[in-house]
Amino acid sequence: MDTITMKDGAKIYYKDWGTGRPVVFCHGWPLSADAWDAQMLFLANHGYRVIAHDRRGHGRSSQTFTGNDMDTYADDLSTLIETLDLKDITLVGHSTGGGEVARYVGRHASPRIAKAVLISAVTPMMLKTDDNPEGAPREIFDGIRAGVLADRAQFYHDFSMPFYGYNKPDAKISQGVRDSFWQQGMMGSLASQYQCIKAFSETDFRGDLAKFTFPTLVMQGDGDQIVPITVGSLRTAKLVKGATLKVFPGAPHGLCTTLADQVNAELLAFIQA
Repeated sequence: MDTITMKDGAKIYYKDWGTGRPVVFCHGWPLSADAWDAQMLFLANHGYRVIAHDRRGHGRSSQTFTGNDMDTYADDLSTLIETLDLKDITLVGHSTGGGEVARYVGRHASPRIAKAVLISAVTPMMLKTDDNPEGAPREIFDGIRAGVLADRAQFYHDFSMPFYGYNKPDAKISQGVRDSFWQQGMMGSLASQYQCIKAFSETDFRGDLAKFTFPTLVMQGDGDQIVPITVGSLRTAKLVKGATLKVFPGAPHGLCTTLADQVNAELLAFIQA
């Protein structure tokens, strides 16, 4: 496997396909780089070099008990980008990966980034607090924690339904997609994934988003049951100067899978612009 060793010894797995200008992908919780396969194959076939890594504690990367926080995720991403010497990058993040992208920009302010795409991202801040009244109640995230601790395997099986909007009456359910979600989730570390819930729900990205100085595309479905669009992209697009907002009517959180062709077309058009 292709891995890069971080400063604390953690090994981060990544896949690297194609040639051309690089596009770097950061995946959602509790998944892995495999969640991006549809986008990676499409863009590689259109002349781009595509790279996606398994966040620490997820997929094939080291199952660390420490460092499962946004600062470390961002530093891991920086090490990956620096080690591969990537330049003129389009950086793409979905869900928790969107937070990873935002914290990387805020923490490293890298001139290597040309464009960014935030898809169904956990930005600007998920948790409802006194100074973030538009966020979601803590009880929601406590429920996720409880489900993961009680029976992670069953929780991920059940969680795939709202994740892909398969719980809607008119949904065309793919058992294969649900199985893939479960498999990716179960590859990761219980400890890391549990700690990541705090990272994606409680991290404040508002200061990070203020540091975006490049073209940014914000995409989300207004049928998202995991990160409500009113909590996520509608607010994010207002905080990123000059951001372009693309709303997919009725689309779920996992739209990169369920609407892969549409997402791919938007990505390609944005990268080529």
